[in-house]
Formats: sequence, C-alpha cells, structure tokens
Amino acid sequence: MRETHFIKQNKEKWKEFEKILEQSDKNKDPSKLNELFIQITDDLSYSRTFYPNRSVRVYLNNLAQKIFYNIYKNKRTRLGRIWYFWTDELPQLVYNARYEFMLSFAVFFLSFLIGVLSSMMDPDFPRIILGDSYVDMTIANIESGDPMAVYKERGEFGMSLGITANNLNVAFLTFVTGLLFGLGSLGVIIFNGVMVGAFQYFFIEKGVFWESFLTIWTHGTLEISAIIIAGAAGLTLGRGLAFPGTLTRIQSFQLSARRGLKIMLGIAPIIITAGFIEGYLTRYTETPDSVRLIFILLCLAFILYYFVFHPFYLAKQGFRGKVRETELAPDAIQSLVFDRIKSPGEIFAEVFVFLGKYLGIIVQSALLTATLYCLLTFLIFGEDINNTFNFPDYQIPFFNALWHIGQFFAFSTYSVLPIINTFLFAIAIFIPAVALARLSKPEQFEGKNVGFHIIHFFKFLLPTAILQLLLSTSDWYTILLLALLMSFCLAWAYISLREDLNVFNALGRTISLLSGNFGQALGLFSLLILVLSLFYCFTDSVLLWFFVDIIGWNLALEESQMELLMTLIRTFTSVFLLATFMGLATVAAGLLYHSLLEIEEAPSLKEKIKYIGIGKRIQGMEAES
Repeated sequence: MRETHFIKQNKEKWKEFEKILEQSDKNKDPSKLNELFIQITDDLSYSRTFYPNRSVRVYLNNLAQKIFYNIYKNKRTRLGRIWYFWTDELPQLVYNARYEFMLSFAVFFLSFLIGVLSSMMDPDFPRIILGDSYVDMTIANIESGDPMAVYKERGEFGMSLGITANNLNVAFLTFVTGLLFGLGSLGVIIFNGVMVGAFQYFFIEKGVFWESFLTIWTHGTLEISAIIIAGAAGLTLGRGLAFPGTLTRIQSFQLSARRGLKIMLGIAPIIITAGFIEGYLTRYTETPDSVRLIFILLCLAFILYYFVFHPFYLAKQGFRGKVRETELAPDAIQSLVFDRIKSPGEIFAEVFVFLGKYLGIIVQSALLTATLYCLLTFLIFGEDINNTFNFPDYQIPFFNALWHIGQFFAFSTYSVLPIINTFLFAIAIFIPAVALARLSKPEQFEGKNVGFHIIHFFKFLLPTAILQLLLSTSDWYTILLLALLMSFCLAWAYISLREDLNVFNALGRTISLLSGNFGQALGLFSLLILVLSLFYCFTDSVLLWFFVDIIGWNLALEESQMELLMTLIRTFTSVFLLATFMGLATVAAGLLYHSLLEIEEAPSLKEKIKYIGIGKRIQGMEAES
C-alpha cells in the first residue's frame, strides 16, 4: 500500500483519537483508550515495516506514547492502592453489605436489652454471665470507692497487648463462624450482646452507672462497634454459602469470603486502637467527666461517619469504580480420577471434591459413630464418665486438639474402651471406603447383598484394632503418630475391600505399594491432621460454651448433672470430628492407593496400549465405525 493511501485511509481515525486525548480525564473512557492503544500500535507496526524512514511513523509513535501515558498515568501505586482501599473500596463494601450491618446491629441491640431485662428480673443473672469471681471482685472495688479498679491492676503495655489479642480473637471468631451459614456469627453477637447488657445493668443496680458508663465506653465504643462490624462480615461470608443465586455455591463463597475478609481488614486498626485506649487511657478515671464524654462522642461520630454516612454519601455521588472481585474459573465438572498419578496436593484437593459430592455419607457415618460412642460409654460408666474423659483448656488451642483427641486412644485402666474404639471407628472408615470403592469399580458391588458388606466390615476390624493398639500408649504426640500410622492402616483396610483380599494378603499388598512411597503418605496425612486440628479449635470455642450456657439458662440442672452434660457434649463433639476426619482420611488413603497403583503397575496405561493401532483415527479424532 502506498504511504499516501495509508494516510488517507486512516487519518480520520487518527483525528478522532486526538480529540479523545484532548478531553478531560473525567470524560475519558478507559476501555476506549485501551482499544485506541491497540489500533494505534497496529498502525505503528505497519508503518515501521513499510515506511520506516517516513514522518507517518514518527507521528504514530508520538500518538501511541500519548495514549500509553493517558492509560498508565493514573495507575495506582502500592501506596495509592492502600489509599483507594480506605477511601473508596471499603466504604463501597460496607454499603453493599448494609443489610448485614443492619441485622448485626439489630441482633446485638436486642441481645443487649435481653441482658438488661434478664438482670432486672433476676439479680443473680450477671453472676451466670460474668462469673462469681468477677462479680465479687467488682463489688469489692465498689465498696472500696474505686468501682473501675479492674482497669488499673495490670501494666499499661501488658494490658493493652492482652486485650488487643483477645479482641482480635473474638472478632475473628465472630467472622469465621459465619461459615455456619451466618448463624454462628449471630450466635457470637447474641452472646456478646447479652454479656454487655448484663455487665452495664450490674453497675446501674449498684448505683455507679455514670462512672461505669464513662469508663467502659471510653474504649467500648470502638471495641463493641468492631464486634458488630465483624458480625456483619461473618454474615457477608455466610450469605455466599446460604444464598448462592445464579452462581455455584463454591463460586458464591469465593466472592463473599473475599468481601468479608476485606471488611475484617478494615476493622483491624479499630480493634488495635480500642486495645490501646483500654490499656493506656481507660485507667485514668479521675479525668473530668466532660473530657471523657467528648472522647466517647468523638469515637461514636467516627464510627457513624465512616461506616454509615460516608458509604451512603459515596453511593449517592457514585463510586469511582467497582470493587475488584475474585477471578472465577469457568465451571468445570469436578470428578475423581482413578487412572492417573497424582501429587499429595492433588489427592488432598480430591478429598474435598469427594466431600462435596458425598457430604451426607461422611456426616451420617460420623453422627452414627459419635452417638453410639456416647451411648455406650454412658451406659458402661454412668456418671463416672467424668473421670474417664477430661478436657483441660490450654492457652494454646492446638494443645487442646492434641490432648482431647489423643485421650480416646490412650487407655490403661478401662480395657473395654479399646474394644469400643475398634468397632465404632471401623464403622467410621468402612462407610466412606465403600462409597469410594463403588466409584472406582462399580461392577464389584453390583447385586451384592448385606452379607458381602458384613464380611468386608470384619476385615476392617483388624487394621483398626492395630491402629488402636499402637496409639494406646501415646500421650501428647498422638496426633504425630496418627500421621505416621493411620495412612498405612487405612490403606490396608481399603485395599482389602477394593481388591477383595483377605486381611493378610491385603497387608502384603499394602507394604508392597507403600514401600518407597511413604513420604507421599506422610505429607498427605500431615495436611489432613492440620485440617483436623484447625476444625477442632474452631469447634471447641466460645460457640460450644455458648450452647452449653443456653442449656444452663433454660434447664434447672445441679452442678454434677451440668458437669456430666458438658462431658457428654464435648465427647460427642470430639468423637464426631475424629470420625469425620477418619472418614476423609480413608478416602485419602484410597485415592493414594490408586495413584501408587499407577506408579507401580500402570494398569490404565497397559489398558491403553492394548488399543494402540486398533482404533481408526482421522487427524487425531476417532473415526466412526
């Protein structure tokens, strides 16, 4: 093409581009600029090829530079991104979650009123909520003339650090319990609302309302607001699971989790500030009342402005851009693959694919195991079950999981418990094993009667019994032994079912497959152990205690009966989680078996080799017969 013809063909387009570049930044369309840049660079490439020494190349090069500058001159730096998050993105997230904020505040306020009214009707109610020791200490402080002395007992730095850590823990718990479709977050908000209401009325009843109000809400304005906002973040998280809309539940959860986490990030500075105020400022109760009241009002004004008025104002004016969402992968049919070599990470992911498809099977087997376990132990030991199981609370939650779960294997006095363990945990692993084996080889189970399954169930008793025997002498390191031993025993049980072997032949088969590949099993089961520990820490938290407290408030139980009920609840929870874990670990062992089978014997590859040269193909596609 001649240069003159090239210029004549494109000059109107180039003029249009120049007019757009002359517009103010507010009127420029970023997507249009991006389109311009692509077209101009195409023209520039053409001119460089055919007119390298002509003025049209210089012109187009200058035009491309202008467009490039306009696209990237407002590109956010790292500092700019942080500023944008606080000034625009977080308020937009708050506005989008306004109904969750309203619900969180309404539930807290109603719970606060319940705490106040309950304390008015029952003077001992604050003791139930706050504990006898705290109430007695506060009464002693009131009688000594310093009702707020509790805020002066510790050093400033230590108190500030401890309170901040505790508040961050409560806020995180409020958020993460939103995984229970938002109900967990509501439960934590209710508990805190009732506690604050009872706490405040206790001082009203003792005639020190004004002093307590000025002291408590000096830091409490930010602290309680942060808990309510964390509740809204938890409800945002749970909404994605409960109401996925047109998305899949997993996709909806990905989006809601990201939004909730950003809201939680937004309240972290508030919680840290509240901890600093409580540790360093609240203790100065001799400060004039007017100063403290103004400080409380300023904190309240900040919360109302930033989390209420500012988001609505920006929504009315128009946000500068949409919130960056998670990039969702295209929908894909998730299925388990049995004829491929997989890494421990891939097997770990497939365990949760199985869980998503067969959640009912895992939950039912775990519920059956936990229910039977509690019934049998209670029938055998009666009230002495309190001495059989104990659940000490360590400062580090991970130690709770180590001890609480480890004690179900370590028995030296009660010889009947290992028998119960062997039988019931065999149920917990047998049901998921059958479900997985049916998927990998359905013809093996077609037309099989109950007797077939009973025979195979008894095969599971020996691996489970050996696992119980090996762990019965363990203590705090039980969880570590589980990672080493459970993979072998569960793979042994699964192989006896999948290959229809007796337990001794299956044992040799297991040794053959795992030898040389035990590192994979160890890595895989270590990941599963970590998940178990995290879920146990999540369950064995304020949620469990709140549930127990509700029972205590509504049932007139003696102390011994309440202690027995608490032991049964914690036993049921621990066994349920352990049985769930063992079911998933069995699935992991089965998937590991199929991967190791491909490594050692390559059955699927041999099957494919048989058909090489038999099928007719045209350009790589199977031809019709």
